[in-house]
Amino acid sequence: MRRYLVIVEPTGTGYSAYAPDLRGCVTTGRTRHEAETNIREAVEFHLAGLLHEGQRVPEPRTGYAHVHVGA
Repeated sequence: MRRYLVIVEPTGTGYSAYAPDLRGCVTTGRTRHEAETNIREAVEFHLAGLLHEGQRVPEPRTGYAHVHVGA
């Protein structure tokens, strides 16, 4: 099992989500929950497509950190 970082961001009309380690793997949703559900499906579909085409599935490599600033 691989764990890929996904970024979920608010937009003017809902939310967008993408996986930095999977170029082109992006989706949207009206709610955060919908965007998270859609990106999970998009990642699964993206990986299945890579395998079907005989391409290498990239290893997860992007990490995250929270930086606390201010008082």
